Amino acid sequence: MERWCLCRDIWLAVCVAVKAACSKAKVAPTEVKGLGFAATCSLVAVDSDSSPVSVSRSGDSRRNVIVWMDHRAVEQAERINTCNSPVLEYCGGAVSPEMQPPKLLWVKENLQEYWSMVFRWMDLSDWLSYRATGDDTRSLCTTVCKWTYLGHAHMQYINDKKSRDMEACGWDDEFWEEIGLGDLVEGHHAKIGRSVAFPGHPLGSGLTPTAAKELGLVPGIPVGTSLIDAHAGGVGVIESVPSSEAEEQDKEAICNRMVLVCGTSTCHMAVSRSKLFIPGVWGPFWSAMVPEYWLTEGGQSATGALLDHVIENHAASVRLANRAASQKISVFELLNKLLDTIMVEQNQSFLGALTEDLHVLPDFHGNRSPIADPKAKGVIYGLSLDTSDKQLALLYLATVQGIAYGTRHIVEHCNAHGHKINTLLACGGLSKNPIFIQEHADIIGCPIILPRESESVLLGAAILGAVATKKYDSLREAMKSLNAAGQVIHPSNDPKVKKYHDAKYKIFRGLYEQQLSNRSTMAQALA
Repeated sequence: MERWCLCRDIWLAVCVAVKAACSKAKVAPTEVKGLGFAATCSLVAVDSDSSPVSVSRSGDSRRNVIVWMDHRAVEQAERINTCNSPVLEYCGGAVSPEMQPPKLLWVKENLQEYWSMVFRWMDLSDWLSYRATGDDTRSLCTTVCKWTYLGHAHMQYINDKKSRDMEACGWDDEFWEEIGLGDLVEGHHAKIGRSVAFPGHPLGSGLTPTAAKELGLVPGIPVGTSLIDAHAGGVGVIESVPSSEAEEQDKEAICNRMVLVCGTSTCHMAVSRSKLFIPGVWGPFWSAMVPEYWLTEGGQSATGALLDHVIENHAASVRLANRAASQKISVFELLNKLLDTIMVEQNQSFLGALTEDLHVLPDFHGNRSPIADPKAKGVIYGLSLDTSDKQLALLYLATVQGIAYGTRHIVEHCNAHGHKINTLLACGGLSKNPIFIQEHADIIGCPIILPRESESVLLGAAILGAVATKKYDSLREAMKSLNAAGQVIHPSNDPKVKKYHDAKYKIFRGLYEQQLSNRSTMAQALA
């Protein structure tokens, strides 16, 4: 019997969800033909018996996962970024504390006893696949995007051998040695991945009898190599475009799109045929999402989490939550209704204009892209003593706009470095909020396509299972077959809206510049 731990708890939740989904859909276990896993890029530590190893100062072995957004390794990331390794070129010029090398270095430097106990370090989605199949093959998605694995070197090796050999050949051993983690190279990278495969590659002999019993499924069904959750969202939505003859003829139209995977954070996924080095934006990552395309991955570390934080820490929060509960709607629905009321009361011609005196820099958990400053702080400009529900509604709207200005900054930065993005696709919880999506369309000036499938991350994971079963010849074929467009949100054609947001965007950019100036002033004062 496995001891309880965080990753085991996650596995049990997956088992409950799979059984519930089959029951609700009235699908018999024998009808499930394949599985795919997607999860956050959190770091899992297990020993040689697959038992949990602590990554906590408390020494509690149940705490064997470092969540993706943990920023404990900022100092380690800074040190790693002083090295001259070419792997840094392929993650925007610098590793983020949200990637795995800084976290691994932090554990080695702070928890040496537990470091020596770890037999496998794994991304959570790879651990789930391993737990299901017993196959330790890692995903090209997780290793390239979060571990500095060089996917293009992997492909070159495969081409040279004229085979589909899955041997891990994209690790840069000099990099691991230089940053003080040379022991991870031992045993042909046994602890971090001896074998790496494309997403959807069938693992081992499929679902093990033990895992099948826990999931309520049939042993032996194919399990595809995993994806990070945001990348699964990309796979589940990037081909969800309205069909047209012109689109069918333009085989590279996919390169003009960017997917916004909007949840606790927002990931900005765009692909290109050629590798584009974009300072401050993760990538280029070879075949990490769409096979044989280079992935550019921007992001904002706190979006849904930021909106929750802003709302929950306001004086009107409890009162508003009680009102929403009494009306049997969400707090966001109630805030959206309040904004409609305020707009009528103030006789404004468009919603965005309600925040002319309120500006938000949303970097409450640092800036992931395109500034790549984990020490950046959030700013709210324009506060008063007003604690009313309506004031909270305005602060909520200004925060939504701040997030949208951040996305505009990422899109503009990517286009300035070789991309030609003119269409956005959005999925995730925040994409279900009409004000969030409309403000993004107005601020960025691009149409936003919502997919027909409301849970695109789950669709992306399902596509992995479908590819593993050989129902489709490739991931791209499965995407084209299973993606479908839903509603299309167009930006306002009112020139006043563009003029207004251009002005607010200028202020938005200035808030960070002022922060840098303030930081310099205080550094001099403390020198």
